[in-house]
Amino acid sequence: MLTDTKLKAMRPRGKLYRVTDDKGLCVEVPPNGSRLWRFRYLHSGKARMLSLGAWPAVSLAQARERRDQARALVALGIDPSAERKAAKAIDADTFEAVARDWLARRDVSEATAAKDAWLVEKVAIPALGHRPVAAITSPEVLTMLRRYEDADKLETAKRIKVKLSAVFRFAIATGRAETDPTIALRGAIKSPKVRHHAAITDPRKLGDLLRALWSYQGGFVVASALKLAPLVFTRPGELRHAEWSEIDLDKATWCIPAHKMKMRASHIVPLSSQAVAILRDLHALTGRGQYLFPSPRTPGRCMSENAITVALRALGFAGDTMTGHGFRSTASTLLHEQGYPSDVIERQLAHKESNAVKDAYNRAQHLPERKAMMQAWADYLDGLRIGADVVPIRRA
Repeated sequence: MLTDTKLKAMRPRGKLYRVTDDKGLCVEVPPNGSRLWRFRYLHSGKARMLSLGAWPAVSLAQARERRDQARALVALGIDPSAERKAAKAIDADTFEAVARDWLARRDVSEATAAKDAWLVEKVAIPALGHRPVAAITSPEVLTMLRRYEDADKLETAKRIKVKLSAVFRFAIATGRAETDPTIALRGAIKSPKVRHHAAITDPRKLGDLLRALWSYQGGFVVASALKLAPLVFTRPGELRHAEWSEIDLDKATWCIPAHKMKMRASHIVPLSSQAVAILRDLHALTGRGQYLFPSPRTPGRCMSENAITVALRALGFAGDTMTGHGFRSTASTLLHEQGYPSDVIERQLAHKESNAVKDAYNRAQHLPERKAMMQAWADYLDGLRIGADVVPIRRA
């Protein structure tokens, strides 16, 4: 029998696999990491499969309830798949149908899919789901967004508007609508203040930060993550989801698969000798498991997304001074100041090339340059941490 803990612990593999629950209910886990509810049943002597939604938007209890409803139809000799198709023929042009279709067809990271599903399932569909997508007007959308604006949830209102626009554009592309009513709302609601991730870019203050990181007295796993973060400057989610199968200590590389990356492209992180030393020490403790940084409370899961933040706060660094994401800004700022080519730095940060044509033809990974840069960066950080008079790392 499935539980919420087992569902949270499921991780993608090289190909789709299924885990059964009870009475025909199972969950499918494709390579992109989604958890898709399926009901397996027999009708007219043939095995069939019915989709029941995706977890966590559809909870375990809800999936079992939908399974029971489908089983009741089967008991009456009705094919639930055929029944659904008939209903869809009537409701295929509602906002709910279009939104669910849009969600199902997207190829995004697991974290992004979960956030989008929440915004659509819990916010947009309850407000607009029953309406024909082509009939929804700008004032209707504005009324919904104003509820969040009035509650001073400006960032939420902005994100809802962006997702609504994506759904409407999908409806236009599939011939179910002619206009996007969110376009007329530009300037109609307040814009949230732009918040940049706090980061330390002054070398002397960075030295103080590094000494604090190395003095952390908490758990060894979090301490290792704190030491590694400035050396690799990946996104916080990429760091905490790192798996030992992705690490080659002999070749000093960390190969992050595409489904974990924001831009949906695999990424290679050259590891400095300092990073390899940290990982060898960590391997003695967590190397037999899946994750470099496992959760201390939940087997099979990586450490909490707040672990680094909590550690930084415990060391005395407030949210307006330094964040887990700030290590990227720190590295980008100082490496640019010290003469490294922007293409090499941006490739190491796994940023997407803004010029689509250049991106299509520039497949160079700049690996030799990045390996040299990452080692020089680690040596530079060592100098700052020790407190020596550090000469800026200029590109030869």
